Amino acid sequence: MKRFEIAVGIIRNQNAEIFLAQRSAGSHMANMWEFPGGKIEQGETPEQALERELMEEVGITPTGFSLFEKQEHQFPDRHVSLWFFLVEQWDGEPWGKEGQPSRWVAQQALEPEQFPPANAPVIAKLQQTA
Repeated sequence: MKRFEIAVGIIRNQNAEIFLAQRSAGSHMANMWEFPGGKIEQGETPEQALERELMEEVGITPTGFSLFEKQEHQFPDRHVSLWFFLVEQWDGEPWGKEGQPSRWVAQQALEPEQFPPANAPVIAKLQQTA
């Protein structure tokens, strides 16, 4: 069984809006909305992977972030460990650097069914803390 460690950035602005990106058509969980992030590479910490992935995917450098939640999720063909970081300070302006659609959504308006299933507990926690 494949195992993946993933660093995820919950990018939240001062208006309590969350930046989302859409997964590409050819990816696992295609066309769902997600918090930007990606695989933690060999020798990287989750924090280093977060910084690298956010620069590669959405063109920002996180400068203020903290671990929000860690989730384990079992799919039929893979096991993923997700490190969700709440990113509230960054340099640059996030955008879909890889051509992916992106948008800001009010934290209270996040809809769990639009995300991969492993995100549901994190979205519930976000909505409780908004």
